[in-house]
Amino acid sequence: MASLAELARHHTRLTLPEIDHLQRLVASWGLLADLCFADLMLFGGAEHDAEGTRFNGRPEDRPLVVLGQIRPTTSQTLFRSDWVGRILPANERPYVARCLATGGIMEGEVVGDVRHEPVRELCIPVTHQGRTIGVLTKESAPLVGRQPGELERTYVEVFNRFARMIATGEFPFAGEQGPSEEAPRVGDGVIVLDASGRVAYASPNGVSALHRIGVHANSEGMRPGELGLPENAMRTAYTQARPATEEVERGPDITVLMRFVPLLEHGTVTGALVLLRDISELRRRDRLLLSKDATIREIHHRVKNNLQTISSLLRLQGRRLSSPEAKAAVEESVRRIRSIALVHETLSHAAGDDVPFIEIVRPLVRMVEEGLISPEHPIRFSVNGDAGTLPAAVATSMAVVLAELLQNVVDHAYPGGPDHDACVVVELANDGDRLDVTVTDDGVGPPEGFSVASSTGLGLSIVRTLVTTELAGTIEFRPGDGLGGRPGTVVHLSVPVHQ
Repeated sequence: MASLAELARHHTRLTLPEIDHLQRLVASWGLLADLCFADLMLFGGAEHDAEGTRFNGRPEDRPLVVLGQIRPTTSQTLFRSDWVGRILPANERPYVARCLATGGIMEGEVVGDVRHEPVRELCIPVTHQGRTIGVLTKESAPLVGRQPGELERTYVEVFNRFARMIATGEFPFAGEQGPSEEAPRVGDGVIVLDASGRVAYASPNGVSALHRIGVHANSEGMRPGELGLPENAMRTAYTQARPATEEVERGPDITVLMRFVPLLEHGTVTGALVLLRDISELRRRDRLLLSKDATIREIHHRVKNNLQTISSLLRLQGRRLSSPEAKAAVEESVRRIRSIALVHETLSHAAGDDVPFIEIVRPLVRMVEEGLISPEHPIRFSVNGDAGTLPAAVATSMAVVLAELLQNVVDHAYPGGPDHDACVVVELANDGDRLDVTVTDDGVGPPEGFSVASSTGLGLSIVRTLVTTELAGTIEFRPGDGLGGRPGTVVHLSVPVHQ
């Protein structure tokens, strides 16, 4: 399904600021649909009819395109089918066409799409900087022999106040991008304040929300401050004419969110709609998540410390060995353990299970420079690109793999030590699906007939197992481009980011 912006760009002449105004209206209109107990539709003036013929007639005969549709959560819908994207002739929605052409609020009856029953249609011009850019319609069943209750009358009256704000361009509020996911809805609880900030009406769910935070007195005619509630958000709504939100906590277990939406009349605040929601369970989950995250980070920190302790013990053991082969094996084990410890060190500072791999690569390269290179035969390492964030399991395996490749370069690319200003380049790239790592040296190049699949060395065996088996990736060894008269070696790894 095409988005509102796509439909507006394709079918209308609306500018980007006008489209943004409509998008902000749609982001907030769940509140409006619940207040009026009715379906809402958003119409725009189309430049072509349903057959694609360009329109050149009178403004009131302009074809209409349905840019948006929403159903209420407080009542049944009158429209079972989806109307978004439909192109309608003006005579099918004459009140909408006239409202779009004249910019005045209009009301009448049209035929619905369920058994062709009559639908009461209220047409509200959507105004932006003095120009009518669309029409918001309230589609409801005609009232026959039923008197609405106090709650319904109050909600509909508040909706009508929002309708006048839409017609004068005062709603949606400038810069407001719509409520957040945890923002309260009409069904959670409503309080209506008058121009002086006193309670004019409180819904049953609104009264229950007040009870949750210890307010049991009759709230009608009282200001929030007189009920023991904070008034910072209310003052913001009344003085700055923009929505404001405040959380009210009663002890560690009860939290109620209050959202103040000012009601305007020609720029003057004449009251406010207060939406209340008990978010105690949400905040309890937030605290549990924070506690869990802190616990996981502490575990990573302790694992890193334990790995460093093992590394130190192995070093002490290595110093007591007399066999050069045994000492080399212990040193290789120490390096591999330190590579894994680097991942846990980074995870102990990061939130979640993903880690920025560049924060592992740089200390890994420094570790190689400090531990494997003699001052007489230096090798310069450089890191280019960015690997983005990786899952911890991928980052751990790739840290060991990269350490083995750099060790392999030092051991085999420069037999007897480099006789020139040796350079090793690590290049990283991550397109969101695959991680590519390329290690290029300017050494002697791979021996003739070399194949990583047939290599018996422990280091390359570890690389092959981790990349191809554990990470389902690929390895490619090839001679370099021969710069400086030395063939060099290029090793390219490619692994999927999401395992």
